[in-house]
Amino acid sequence: MNKTRILVESAVMIALSTVLSVFAVYKLPFGGSVTLMSQLPIILIAYRHGTKQGLITGIVLGAVQMILGAKNFSYVSGIGAMIILAFSDYIAAFGVLGLGGIFRKCLNKPALELAFGSVSSSLMRYLCHIISGVTIWSAYAPETQTVLHYSVVYNASYMIPELIITAAGALAIGYTFDLLLPEIKLRKRNN
Repeated sequence: MNKTRILVESAVMIALSTVLSVFAVYKLPFGGSVTLMSQLPIILIAYRHGTKQGLITGIVLGAVQMILGAKNFSYVSGIGAMIILAFSDYIAAFGVLGLGGIFRKCLNKPALELAFGSVSSSLMRYLCHIISGVTIWSAYAPETQTVLHYSVVYNASYMIPELIITAAGALAIGYTFDLLLPEIKLRKRNN
């Protein structure tokens, strides 16, 4: 496939992901939200064009989200905390969505490959947010919970619904469209 076409497709999916992230089903008070499948466009790029392009696209989305969430840097102090915030809550967290195509051509069932890729990349993103919660957001943990427990529960409250919504969308798109063609087409129905 033409490199320019892949670049344009990736840029469009970054824009779509950014727009979808604005329409949150709900937002948590200390960051994190459930969106209308904002992870899925990056996972689709990874599935269509491979891990390298998926990672690049996810990292660029992370940079865009970091710019949009720049106010979060005012809640942490010290360069170390800012680096951890930038990496774990943005660059790595959105970058791992680029691994959403890792099951491509493994199962011979594109919808399941896409759904498994979305689940695994969502779980990796969840892990990035847990690490961030434990390392830099620990001051927000109540005294009745360990920092790890608080981070696991807090981040699960939006990442698990996000994972489910993304996987459902991935299944629907995978069953409906043939994503491995240069021009996406409706899947032929087996009678």
